[in-house]
Amino acid sequence: MKIAVLGGGGAMGGLFGGMLAHAGNDVSLIDVSRPALDAINASGLAIEEKDGTVLTSQARATDDASTVGQVDLIVNFVKCYHTEAAIHAARPMIGSDTMVLSLQNGWGNAARIAGIIGEHALLVGLTYHSANLAKPGHINHPGVGVTHIGELDGTLSPRLERLAATFEDAGFEVAPSTRIVDEVWKKLALNVCTLPPAGLLRFHADELVEHDGTMALMRGLLDETVAVASAQGISLDGEERWAAITGLLARAIGAKASMLQDVEAERRTEIDVINGAIVAAGKVHGVATPLNDTMVWLIKSLEEAYLGKARQAK
Repeated sequence: MKIAVLGGGGAMGGLFGGMLAHAGNDVSLIDVSRPALDAINASGLAIEEKDGTVLTSQARATDDASTVGQVDLIVNFVKCYHTEAAIHAARPMIGSDTMVLSLQNGWGNAARIAGIIGEHALLVGLTYHSANLAKPGHINHPGVGVTHIGELDGTLSPRLERLAATFEDAGFEVAPSTRIVDEVWKKLALNVCTLPPAGLLRFHADELVEHDGTMALMRGLLDETVAVASAQGISLDGEERWAAITGLLARAIGAKASMLQDVEAERRTEIDVINGAIVAAGKVHGVATPLNDTMVWLIKSLEEAYLGKARQAK
C-alpha cells in the first residue's frame, strides 16, 4: 500500500511508519520537526526493541504533504490539538478511495476529522503498543500490544480487512472490531487512569502500581470513567479494565507514558481529550467527576508554568 503517516517523526508515528515501510509498503512520514525529517532522510528510521535488536527501515520524510501524491491510507498520530491543521494539510493526499485511520489518544479526534473530510473515509482505532523517542530518527519500543481498528458503523468491510492484513504483514497484532467505540473507551480508561499521575509524579509505568496512593487514585479515576461511559450506553467493565490496566503497567517496566514525555519536553499535553473528555461528558450526563477535574486542573497548571516560562524566555 501507499501510506502516509501524520506525525511520522514522533514515537508512535515512527513506530508504525517504520514497521509498515520495513514490510515493503511505500511509506511517507509527514512531520513538522526538522531534526526528525533530516535524521530519517539521512540515515533511515531505527526502531530499537526491548531486547536491544534494532530494525532500520527507509521511509521518505517530509513536511509537505502536497509532494506525496494521493495515497491508499493515511494513519494519523498527531497530537489532538494539531488534528484539524494536520488533516487540512493532508488534503492533497486524499483521493476518492483513501482511508484515513485515526490511532490518536483520547476521545473527540474522530469528530474533528469527520468534520473536515466526512465520515465515509474515516476509520478509527487504538493501539496498546508503547514507544519513546530516544532521539530524532531513533525510537525505543518497550511495549507490545494489540491494535484495534474499526469502521464507525461497525461493519467488517473489505477495506477494514485489507487494512488489518497490511498491519499484520508488518508484524502488528490486529483486532478488527464491530464495536470500536467500546474499544476506544477501554483505551481511554487506561489513559485516564495512568497518564496524569505519570506526568505529575514523573513515574514510569511500572512505578504506578508500586504505591498505595497511586493505586487508589487510579481506581477512583476508573470508577468515574465507568460511570460516565454507562450514562452514555457505552459498555465498560470496571473490574476487567482494572485487571487489564494494572497488569499492563506491571509488565511495562521502564515505559514512559506519552503525557510524561510531553511534560519532560515541556510540551502541551493531551489532557483535554483524556480526562477532559470524561469531565465534559460527565457534565452533559449529570455524573460527578471530581478526581478527573483535579487531574485536569493540575496538568493545566503544570503546563501553564512551563509554557509561560518558555514564552518569557523568548
